[in-house]
Amino acid sequence: MKKSNSNYSPTRIVIVGGGAGGLELATRLGNSLGKSGKTQILLVDSTLTHIWKPLLHEVAAGTINSFEDELNYFAHASKNYFEFHLGQMKGIDRTAKRLVLDPLTDGLGHEIAPERSLRYDNLVISIGSTSNDFGTQGAKENCIFLDSRAQADRFQREFLNLYLQAQARSLQTTSPQVLNIAIIGAGATGVELAAELHHATHEFIRYGLNSIDPSNVSITLIEAADRILPVLSTQNSAAATKQLLDFNIDVMTSRRVTAIHSDSVECDGGIFIPATLKVWSAGIKAPDVLKDIAGLETNRINQLVGCSSDPTNLTR
Repeated sequence: MKKSNSNYSPTRIVIVGGGAGGLELATRLGNSLGKSGKTQILLVDSTLTHIWKPLLHEVAAGTINSFEDELNYFAHASKNYFEFHLGQMKGIDRTAKRLVLDPLTDGLGHEIAPERSLRYDNLVISIGSTSNDFGTQGAKENCIFLDSRAQADRFQREFLNLYLQAQARSLQTTSPQVLNIAIIGAGATGVELAAELHHATHEFIRYGLNSIDPSNVSITLIEAADRILPVLSTQNSAAATKQLLDFNIDVMTSRRVTAIHSDSVECDGGIFIPATLKVWSAGIKAPDVLKDIAGLETNRINQLVGCSSDPTNLTR
């Protein structure tokens, strides 16, 4: 009779990042390899829920109920034969084959769990991208980015708060209330956000927030390239430009942003665009945590360039 090996442990695949790529990989591997029990599939993400990133501009504008579109990682993992671990990647111990996670804290900064690590046999890093402000002066301090649900929620709160402030001011003055919004970057996110904000300004009227007339909401879309949606065809770009102009959205192309101030956006040529709300959606890079992580080679935007298959079994 063949003796069982009490020291046997299944192969463990750890996936860092529960975005569209990491979540689908964990689900497929869970239902194929994890279901048999011969392989453990672990998904690690810094948030409890997933929402498809291309929807964040709608979350920011408040035109969708994000709670209906988000997916709970724990619930999804239990149905698809993989484990979910809440945590933020801090480092990789390539010799011991362990993924190191930052301490887990609550919303007030209190520590829930100390720094910890997870053993892996194969490690997949799928943490996506973040906005690249190219070191533009004042961008981090004065712009909102749309890389996460939390950032989209922040924009939505600030957008709504400006309407509430205007409503309060309208009780003391008859002067028209004005709102200036600037969006830096006219890729898909910037263009779609501009259109959604135009729609939102008209929806607010229906809900009684009529302190700011839609005609007094100035939305400016700023792009360094010579046309918006530069990765698409010139025909598609032209059609989108016409639609935005029909919405009375100001489209500025061939304008490089040089600085972001608390009340304006400064462009080359000494042009200042008044803006209370400012959104940065120009350019992407891999998260800074990947820069020089575990001695792995990265390029100028922090992407992993190449990984040795031995001894880490690390997959890009």
